[in-house]
Amino acid sequence: MIIGACELKLLIYGSNSLKDKRQVIKSLLGRIKSRFNVSIAELDLNGSWQTAIIGFTCVSNDTKHSNQILTNVIKFIDEDSRVEILEKKIEIL
Repeated sequence: MIIGACELKLLIYGSNSLKDKRQVIKSLLGRIKSRFNVSIAELDLNGSWQTAIIGFTCVSNDTKHSNQILTNVIKFIDEDSRVEILEKKIEIL
C-alpha cells in the first residue's frame, strides 16, 4: 500500500474576512473531493483571512499512480484564479 500526502500553503486573493476565506476554501475542497476522490481538509491558519494550509492524501498500490494523483490535484489548484500556492510539501510513504 502506497500513501501519497501533500500539504499546501495557499494565498487567497480577494479575501477580506474569514467568511470570504471559508467560502473559497469550502468551494475548492468540495470540487477537489468530487473530482479526484482524495481526502482533503484545511489543516492550519484557520484564523488568518488571506492564507490557509490544506492537506490531501491518496492511497494506491503504485508509487507512480499516487504521485500522478497528487500532481493532478496541485495542477487543478494552481489553475484556480482565486488562490496561489505559496509552499508545497509532498510525501510518498
